[in-house]
Amino acid sequence: MSADVGSPVDNLVDLLDLEQIEVNIFRGRSPEESLQRVFGGQVAGQALVAASRTVDPDRPVHSLHAYFLRPGTPGVPIVYQVDRIRDGRSFTTRRVLGVQQGKTIFALTADFHLPEETPFEHQTAMPDVPAPEDVPSALDEVGSVLGELPPFISRRQPFDLRYVERLRWTEEELKGVEPRSAVWLRTNGTLPDDPLIHTCAVTYASDMTLLDAVRVPVEPLWGKRHFDMASLDHAMWFHRPFRADEWLLYQQESPVAVGGRGLARGQIFDRQGRLVVSVMQEGLFRRIA
Repeated sequence: MSADVGSPVDNLVDLLDLEQIEVNIFRGRSPEESLQRVFGGQVAGQALVAASRTVDPDRPVHSLHAYFLRPGTPGVPIVYQVDRIRDGRSFTTRRVLGVQQGKTIFALTADFHLPEETPFEHQTAMPDVPAPEDVPSALDEVGSVLGELPPFISRRQPFDLRYVERLRWTEEELKGVEPRSAVWLRTNGTLPDDPLIHTCAVTYASDMTLLDAVRVPVEPLWGKRHFDMASLDHAMWFHRPFRADEWLLYQQESPVAVGGRGLARGQIFDRQGRLVVSVMQEGLFRRIA
């Protein structure tokens, strides 16, 4: 895997390029960050790479289900152990455990499917929203208000992320806001043509903003936070091929938040209006003392 040397996209592709250290065992790099835990999208993307490396390339992933079991430590490599659960005529199943410093921090089950002719098709229509060219980038919008960008922004640098609706910054603006959000996203540069890279890049990106839908009615999405949040689990269904370096609309909503947990679901559409990925995630929310 390679991209333009030195670019944020190159760093993302390198992050997803695991080292094979034994049959069914891979090692992934974890960037040194000034944050409490490893970014969940990174772990999910790397685990999917590990699973895919043990599957014939003519069987793309069609779904994954994952649990974040312990917070990972930034700067410490993560070892991914792949269990070849099933190799059927049409479906292949893999289970992956992410291990760091002798402890399992992540578990993923991924299913791969040999594409078949479909007798019929239907899908939800893509929402009518402003085009990505008509809304500012998140970095420009946030920088114009905060001036100084928060430390976790390094995770988003490989992506051009654009909120469909302008960000809200005051309690007055938050009144009556529905628990939903939408963003346009694509990588900040061209990716190689390997479909696996595009799938794993979107898996990485899918964890960046999904829980925004839970938080949006109670606090600004950027700036000082009053709630700590952590992903508990993550599920994705891949419906059609797509490119992560072309604009994708990520529509997100939260049907429920209760008991310190919030559920969010997302739909990812390509520019032509095709539903390409569906996502669900539950997150833990605690008030910061």
